[in-house]
Amino acid sequence: MINSNTFKFLGDLAFNNNREWFLINKERYEEARLNVLDFAADVLSGISNFDSSIPSVLAPKDCVNRIYRDVRFSKDKTPYKNNFGIGFSPNGKKFIGPGYYLHIHPEDSFIGGGCWMPESELLKAIRQEIDYNGNDFRQIMEDPLFANFFGGIDSEYKLKTCPKGYDLDHPEIEFLKLKSFTFSHTLTQKELTSTSAVDQVVDGFAKLYPFIAFLRNALS
Repeated sequence: MINSNTFKFLGDLAFNNNREWFLINKERYEEARLNVLDFAADVLSGISNFDSSIPSVLAPKDCVNRIYRDVRFSKDKTPYKNNFGIGFSPNGKKFIGPGYYLHIHPEDSFIGGGCWMPESELLKAIRQEIDYNGNDFRQIMEDPLFANFFGGIDSEYKLKTCPKGYDLDHPEIEFLKLKSFTFSHTLTQKELTSTSAVDQVVDGFAKLYPFIAFLRNALS
């Protein structure tokens, strides 16, 4: 489970996002990070039971994102993230293609996955896969267990016009307009601090697996 102290640290960091406070509270950070690493290890073990592309021997440290922000090109110069992000893919947090993601934040935790803003060639491949196998794509999304848990596909990033090579009357045109292919499900702090937290996260990722597998077919 995620300890309540981990959430407390993140909440305090949000209000004290500066190097002086962080250095004074470095021990709290290390305890929170260790908690997240342990949680990531348990989730990795669960994912590897249904997704053989995710090796169970993958090091948790290769999945947990750094808490330090890259502020070089950002107007926001706060030095630290106020969340822990964990990426699960064959390459851990370094996604090459689809993968799973867990976001840990006091007020905005969620699980999700898919392909977030894929590069041009992968984007074309995913659109082609939907074009060729639209029925399979819809069958995954319309499965009651999947739909009740994740709802609709995330549609924040979407073209206003048709992508090149596709017509407006294409039956899957609204999906083909997408520039990102992800689903997400909100988790409460109560859920993540419960003794069943690992099982809940792994179960959510298991529901997402058919969508991940569909996206992987685009790469084959």
